[in-house]
Amino acid sequence: MREIFVLNGPNLGRLGVREPQVYGAGTHAQLAEFCRTSGAELEMSVEVRQSDHEGELIGWLHEAADRGAAVVLNAGALTHYSYALRDAVAAHPGPVIEVHLSNTAAREDFRHTSVLTDVCVGVVAGFGFDSYRLALQAVSRLLPSGRT
Repeated sequence: MREIFVLNGPNLGRLGVREPQVYGAGTHAQLAEFCRTSGAELEMSVEVRQSDHEGELIGWLHEAADRGAAVVLNAGALTHYSYALRDAVAAHPGPVIEVHLSNTAAREDFRHTSVLTDVCVGVVAGFGFDSYRLALQAVSRLLPSGRT
């Protein structure tokens, strides 16, 4: 079964509590289950992780690369300024898709810039939990059937 890492960055562990008018009422646990179920429908094994720490996210990107796993990445605020995270994405040999729950282009000016976009194969934003489903569908189409 193809292995996918869904990596969520700072503050995403606060889903359901933090600005539900922007990010929705669903919790991170509900998002994780949604991703695992969506992945299973696509015959993919989805591992969901969340950290508020840049270095941990970088380590997980390295682990995904070493395991041959594709990545769906919501780096949260790190999207806008973390060159260390960008370098880890650029070094990943498989597909990495940037994902956001909200439409970052329709929000504050600082959210309009991503240092990750040019090293990701694509971006899905603005569809809430469905952003993740769409990203998983895209990954599924990019990977050969069977192992990642």
